[in-house]
Amino acid sequence: MKVLVTGANGLLGSKLVEALSTSYEVFPTDNAQAVYSKSMRMDIADANEVLEIFSEVRPDAVIHAAAETNVDKCETDRGLAWRVNAEGTRNISQACAKIEAKLIYMSTDYIFDGEKGLYTEYAQANPLNYYGLTKLKGEEFVRELCHDYVIARTSVLYGWHPRKLNFATWVIDSLKDGKRISVVNDHYNSPTLSDNLAEMIQRALKVHLSGVYHMAGGERISRYNFALKIAEMFDLDKALISPMKVADLEAWIAKRPRDSSLCVDKIRKEVGIEPLNLDEALRRMKKGEHGMVVRETESF
Repeated sequence: MKVLVTGANGLLGSKLVEALSTSYEVFPTDNAQAVYSKSMRMDIADANEVLEIFSEVRPDAVIHAAAETNVDKCETDRGLAWRVNAEGTRNISQACAKIEAKLIYMSTDYIFDGEKGLYTEYAQANPLNYYGLTKLKGEEFVRELCHDYVIARTSVLYGWHPRKLNFATWVIDSLKDGKRISVVNDHYNSPTLSDNLAEMIQRALKVHLSGVYHMAGGERISRYNFALKIAEMFDLDKALISPMKVADLEAWIAKRPRDSSLCVDKIRKEVGIEPLNLDEALRRMKKGEHGMVVRETESF
């Protein structure tokens, strides 16, 4: 079975290539120079390029993990966000439909407005920022154009990556350097270990899953308490972490949903996949620690 992965250089994409390569013939693609065997450079915003590569590879399944995920950048550069997240997903969906490939599209908790939290797959979408809007439009293209698809919504992806920083590695690096950090205590999500998400997607392929599923961590938590748990697990100084309110945070340009945590009961009950709680996930992350130095940052 051939599986094509978009965004293969990213946090999730790299984990997917690693996890899937044991069972499938994997074709990693990325807009930047890819770093794996059989890797190809592909601009998902170029419909002709996408169709050309899909027609050449003829994948049985496509995991679409490529996206512009910097929420504030999406707010300030809406043209880029639309081209990548909306039009790019349309191009991927059309190509999948043409060659009759299954599509697994990675979506986000930010399609919700955060007024309730613990959203089910059937909750009404109402994005507060342009990132969420473009990802929701991607979902609409997938539904409209594909016959065999999975829309997999996740939340606050974290884990080890050699080049890009995420919330967990930012906390670890900051505390290791003795820096004081302020983290919001009134902003809730379902933090998801990238390794665990890759396993969920691998399982979805194996059991021929279809439809909309929330593939996220098994625990709702505030960013502040998440940071405290990270400090505890990695034996770092919790006293360096100070709570603050979203209203007092000047760094965020785009509005964030107050509580976009996801209910994962559907995937747990129907597929037998157990999303990890934070203690289990952080223990696993600690076992895989490589002492990586990361320099590319974005707003969390």
